[in-house]
Amino acid sequence: MVEQATQLKSLERNRLEPEDAQEALEHVQELLRRQHLVEELVHRQEAGDTRAPLVEALVHRQHDAELGALLEDLHPADIAFILESLPKEDRQAVWQLVRPERAGEILLEVADWVRESLISTMDQEELVAATENLEADELADLAPDLPPEVVAEVQKGLTDEERARLTEVMSYPEDSVGAIMDFEMVRVRNDVTLEVVLRYLRRLQELPDHTDQIFVVDRHDKLMGSLAINRLIVSDPDTQVADVMETEILTLAPLDEADEAAAAFERYDLVSAPVVDAVGRLIGRVTVNEVVDVIREASDEQALSKAGLQEEDIFAPIPQAIRNRAPWLLVNLCTASTAAFVASRFEDTVGHIVILAFLMSIVAGIGGNSGNQTMTLIIRALAVGRINSANVGKLVRRELEIALVVGLGGGAVAALFAWAISGRYSLGLVMMAAMVLNLLVGACIGMLVPLTRSRFGKDPAIGSSVLLTFATDTMGFFIFLGLATLFLL
Repeated sequence: MVEQATQLKSLERNRLEPEDAQEALEHVQELLRRQHLVEELVHRQEAGDTRAPLVEALVHRQHDAELGALLEDLHPADIAFILESLPKEDRQAVWQLVRPERAGEILLEVADWVRESLISTMDQEELVAATENLEADELADLAPDLPPEVVAEVQKGLTDEERARLTEVMSYPEDSVGAIMDFEMVRVRNDVTLEVVLRYLRRLQELPDHTDQIFVVDRHDKLMGSLAINRLIVSDPDTQVADVMETEILTLAPLDEADEAAAAFERYDLVSAPVVDAVGRLIGRVTVNEVVDVIREASDEQALSKAGLQEEDIFAPIPQAIRNRAPWLLVNLCTASTAAFVASRFEDTVGHIVILAFLMSIVAGIGGNSGNQTMTLIIRALAVGRINSANVGKLVRRELEIALVVGLGGGAVAALFAWAISGRYSLGLVMMAAMVLNLLVGACIGMLVPLTRSRFGKDPAIGSSVLLTFATDTMGFFIFLGLATLFLL
């Protein structure tokens, strides 16, 4: 036991004071590692040693206290980052140390796949305690993942106004402005002075988050304009709101796409924007923090979709990960087999000119890389709404011209390389022609796949890289070996 105590003291040295989420994660991982080590040390003790369970319990309590104190000082977003970065068992251990009153804020921050795993471990009482203090719009974000009886129980504690807001937000589609708007905002009339507005603001405990403007409404809550906070501060207090408010402001409708709202925030550098209904009545607002979440989620989905993946826990069980990844890998296997079959049809050609086997991978690879550049550009342009029927023709011609010029330049270099290692200028010309043609194929597929999927309302990124690789490999082999068969044999 003395040796064990010495090891435990050694483990407690060099404690960290975390300065950011990454350092906090490392600190949590170190504490968990120590805890696992203690468990191993205790389990190695002789079976008859009655002190071992006591030591284990004491050390567990000490580590839990230290870990709980660390979590208490972290922002909910940092705790969410830590939970997303831990294996499931460690994640659950950390989650058990989070105070119930903070659990709701953290559930809002974590990724969907983590939220589902955390909620699955909580009973109804814990879930009610975690969500009962959330705002209506925040509760609406969690509602799809919560058991219906929990939502019903939480609704009992809401006021009639809050219950109506919750019902309204939940009625909108998931990817709409209505689903991400909040109701906390300041509104005033246009016939009062700025001094009256300032006195009104001073009576508030605090301004709603990201308040850069005050909305001006009439007696029926119809939006008339907005009063910027900076104008309010520097203007004469005796000035009426109507004289300094902005009437030409961007407004959003609750059924607008959230992605379109995000594009507007990016384009106009907005911090907040009002949401109005069909008759112009102010019903909510969208703030930049919600827009950042929309942009991040869209970016993550796009990156995963290009590889044919769906969002998954990085520590998910192997069978679950296989179910997620296998479909497009099987598709890729079929496409690769097709490319190999095409190459096998030219067995005699490769048998006569063996060096073709080494050069054809260059043609296929360059075509794939060039096509991927085109595809990435198109997917990004579609995501921000820059492509429409008026400019798509010009864009297609431009990409084909770029592929032609790059193909000629790159093909010339490839031709010199082929000539240098084979001593045959005719092989260099075939190499150059194949490069140009395959780059044109890559450009066509890089545009055709995302544009076609977008035309039919599908995610333009899903499986795009797999289809592109199939086209450039298959056509690259066919073009290069076909030209070699025609002109070199």
